[in-house]
Amino acid sequence: MNTFGHWLASPWRRSVVAALAGALPLLAFPAPSLWRFAYVALVPWIALIRSAPTAKRAAFDGWAGGFGFMVGMHHWLLPTLSVFIFVIGALLGALWAPWGALVRHFLAGTPSRGRIAAALAVLPSGWLGIELIRSWQGLGGPWGVLGASQWEVAPALRLASVGGVWLISFLLVAVNVAVAVLVTVRASRVPAVAGLVTAAAVASAAWMWSPRPDTGGSTRIAVVQPGVVDGPDRRFAREEQLTRDLAAQDVDLVVWGESSVGFDLGDRPDLAKRIAALSEETGADILVNVDARRSDKPGIYKSSVLVGPGGLTGDRYDKMRLVPFGEYIPARSLLGWATSVGKAAGENRRHGSEQVVMDVGHGLKVGPMVCFESAFPDMSRHLAEDGAQVLIAQSSTSSFQQSWAPEQHASLAALRAAETGRPMVHSTLTGVSAVYDASGRRVGRWLGTDAGASRVYDVPLATGTTPYVRFGDWTVHAALLILLAWCATDGLRALRLRRTAPEPLVPPARTAHGSPARPGR
Repeated sequence: MNTFGHWLASPWRRSVVAALAGALPLLAFPAPSLWRFAYVALVPWIALIRSAPTAKRAAFDGWAGGFGFMVGMHHWLLPTLSVFIFVIGALLGALWAPWGALVRHFLAGTPSRGRIAAALAVLPSGWLGIELIRSWQGLGGPWGVLGASQWEVAPALRLASVGGVWLISFLLVAVNVAVAVLVTVRASRVPAVAGLVTAAAVASAAWMWSPRPDTGGSTRIAVVQPGVVDGPDRRFAREEQLTRDLAAQDVDLVVWGESSVGFDLGDRPDLAKRIAALSEETGADILVNVDARRSDKPGIYKSSVLVGPGGLTGDRYDKMRLVPFGEYIPARSLLGWATSVGKAAGENRRHGSEQVVMDVGHGLKVGPMVCFESAFPDMSRHLAEDGAQVLIAQSSTSSFQQSWAPEQHASLAALRAAETGRPMVHSTLTGVSAVYDASGRRVGRWLGTDAGASRVYDVPLATGTTPYVRFGDWTVHAALLILLAWCATDGLRALRLRRTAPEPLVPPARTAHGSPARPGR
């Protein structure tokens, strides 16, 4: 055993190294945005796991790496959740324990070509299974899905239009597995190189033959970003001022950010009239976001509300997927203590029941989402199916201004646009606000976290249906079938080996007082 191997013999040291290795993919996401690093970021983690002396130790390495990845990806939540972020990291990190055991099963020692070929399909499928489980809204949603690191890579965005962000994740893990084999198992280069060639071929085929959105026409959408302003009254006044600057700019829709209005408009007709006056002045409907206790039903809601020159249009979308701990506390009777150690929600907000497509005039239909709902591929896909021509996300990351969160959040809109073949507007209170066309390419410049301004974007419209919208999460379903097929094949192989095991050649020993069949007699 070399010096480093001897140093790793300590379980605690090995766990620390695994956690650091698991956190490496974070560098591929904004703000570092070292997207090329995603193609090798898992290699140190995989190499460590395959060297584990036992399957149990490999599972621990998977767990520790998952902990490092989850804490690293969500480190900006530390001011809000305090030490609770480490508890969440440990719980979600456990999802990678079976994956660690799988890595060792396929890659330990000198694996055969068949095992490596199987690893190139099973290990990415196992990773997608983990991403699917943790994408459940109650577990925090699909923030930090590995494929999302490729949000500014045109070929990857084309892959997203075919199989969603899941297809990008699958190929990234397959590439990392192949590179890890090339680095650590020189005797098995052929299947590893074949895996890399296959991944490149799939990406090239998507680039060449996947249908492109049919573009035609455009719409002018204005984003109002007030910046960091304390208090709902002062924030409203600032938004009012910035919206007036849009007069005579021939806009079709004005979008304010999440929680841009801190009062229920049914209870504050004076504010509704002021917004209606702005709509009259700009010649466009205004999509605001109300974060307040409703006057017509109990509870606090976050709602996208459309206001026209005549006042409230009646179009309203109540946020369906709430942020755990930030907007509600799961099992509050058990976990309510989180409010004492962080900035968790003091009262659970209520959630809506269905998505809404709004007709905002000028022949334009938009599909609103609120905050981290833009991380869920299925929500934007359903809006595209329902006829939305433009996707809109109203967001606020004002609590995380000095972190990587604003840029990470803004980047998600590029993936949703590419997946659906529909342009997407990401409008925030404090930045980053961004607009992307139907291929996921940026339109105009970002409004960064240091900006307080209104900006008009000429957004190209598109028609047609992407394969992802048509066929949905087929990549995930295929990955689950691969896992089931492997489990069935491996189980049958183990059963066959037990049945064909030879009988022992040496007869069992007899005791001094009886036969082996009836001891003691």
